[in-house]
Amino acid sequence: MNENINTSEIMELIKGLVTIPSPSGNTDEVIRHVESFFTELGVETRTNHKGGLLITLPGKDNDRHRFLTAHVDTLGAMVKEIKPDGRLKLSMIGGFRWNHVEGEYCQVETSDNRKYSGTILMHQTSVHVYKESGEAKRDEKNIEVRLDERVSSKDDVQELGISVGDFVSFDPRVQVTESGFIKSRHLDDKASVALLMHVVQLLMEEKAELPHTTHFLISNNEEIGYGGNSNIPEQTEEYLAVDMGAIGDGQSTDEFTVSICAKDSSGPYHLGLRKHLESLAKKNHIQYQTDIYPYYGSDASAAIRAGFDVKHGLIGPGIDASHAFERTHETSLLHTGRLIYHYVKSEMNA
Repeated sequence: MNENINTSEIMELIKGLVTIPSPSGNTDEVIRHVESFFTELGVETRTNHKGGLLITLPGKDNDRHRFLTAHVDTLGAMVKEIKPDGRLKLSMIGGFRWNHVEGEYCQVETSDNRKYSGTILMHQTSVHVYKESGEAKRDEKNIEVRLDERVSSKDDVQELGISVGDFVSFDPRVQVTESGFIKSRHLDDKASVALLMHVVQLLMEEKAELPHTTHFLISNNEEIGYGGNSNIPEQTEEYLAVDMGAIGDGQSTDEFTVSICAKDSSGPYHLGLRKHLESLAKKNHIQYQTDIYPYYGSDASAAIRAGFDVKHGLIGPGIDASHAFERTHETSLLHTGRLIYHYVKSEMNA
């Protein structure tokens, strides 16, 4: 039984989300997009002062609450400097490596909302000119943006309205394959946002009454460490972050199951909540992997660091090549969606 989890609908939600630029610090457009989705479902929403989106579904028990998050902000950059030749130097937003965006198409958004396309390149790109093209270090000194405008000086660029502090977003290049994969930048964490949207839609269609009042936060500052560390009601006992599972050497996470995190760089997640999630997966024949992410932090760990007295957990679809050329499979989305669905409909442990 798949509980009406529709991976085709989830894929369409993901495609809609990743095509809206939303580097951390510039997420208003994508938040409004998600807000409109929930409004059409008849779900009341509110935004916090940081710009995140909150919704609440009432439950039978209003004394013990749950709180789930997924983040809609992404990696990106800001204009650090306009070079004398009209190229742009960048300052990184979030944790990635410059070689993972080399050659990528990008968009610069000015403070008055003008948008310009460009390409992220090494200064020493041309092998016909630079002998050290392959050996030059991929860093903020050598990486630059070539604007698709007739500019050859700093003054030319400033006349376009571009200035230091303007946001730069990366082209997602989203594709869905016949074999069931979706590949795109920013599946971290827009795949999980789409999953929460889909599950809430199912609950509304079912007119389901949840056992506990349940809050959902679409956070917008996770990539810089503090997206989901506030606006948590005092009745909240369990906090579940839905974020990507990291794939690589030594990892059990794959692209075909839901990943349940036992520990990340912040330390172990709550053992009782993890066991509850694993038990739900086994009971409902949900394929999962339990894993440890060595260089990772989540909204749930940010909430713990902020001092909230909650049981915290982390699950998510397995995402290959995280913070670079990301990919997952529809079966991972299916199993993650099923676990979210059964979790919010389950009774808390005493």
